[in-house]
Amino acid sequence: MFNRILTAVVFIPLAIVLIALAVANRAPVAFTIDPFNPGNPGLTTSLPLFALLFIALALGLVIGGLATWFRQGRYRKAARRVDAAAVRPVPETAPSGHAGLPAPRG
Repeated sequence: MFNRILTAVVFIPLAIVLIALAVANRAPVAFTIDPFNPGNPGLTTSLPLFALLFIALALGLVIGGLATWFRQGRYRKAARRVDAAAVRPVPETAPSGHAGLPAPRG
């Protein structure tokens, strides 16, 4: 139920805004990697503005996801250690003081 509300309230308006942004910004703009010589044609490309914005958004998502993944590495390692300890069989030992006595019946 929460997913449907989230979709209706957040994702649908966001999609409408992104589509409007893409339609309004179809004109090509020059993007250069060299800020000191912007006229260098080898390091300059011409793309629609919405494409540059979507590329920046995707790149930000990837970088943020990788940063989160690396920061949570210690927690994943601890979880693997706990899982491995839970699977490892525990050797059975007799309680102290009762070694060699048969188990009570009945």
